[in-house]
Amino acid sequence: MMVAGIGCRKGVGVEEVLAAIETALEAHGLAMTALSALATAAFKKDEEAIAAAGRTLSLPVIVVDDSALQAASSDTPSHSDLSQDVAGTPSVSEASALAVAGTGAKLLGPRTVLGPVTCAIAISGDAP
Repeated sequence: MMVAGIGCRKGVGVEEVLAAIETALEAHGLAMTALSALATAAFKKDEEAIAAAGRTLSLPVIVVDDSALQAASSDTPSHSDLSQDVAGTPSVSEASALAVAGTGAKLLGPRTVLGPVTCAIAISGDAP
């Protein structure tokens, strides 16, 4: 399973979310078709651009509850003071991706920041 974790400022456009996902995947030599799901934090569940990106890509958008987000936070290499203050995690995108990818998941690298959107790619621990 490969998951794109998404963090963003409020009110971003779907084009910005899609561009961040594409940029993050390209950094690892991957195509959109490699993704299994999108993930984000519970406080972003009503962010229309993230939902629209899931619809555009025909991927589920999995909302990570606060306890799962916190559990994955210790494995995030990036740190945003704003993210820490608002979400209680140093990186919404990284923690969300790790939480959804499951036990033993690994980030392919630190989050990609593209304007008001961050995207991190995680693979499940059972991936080859």
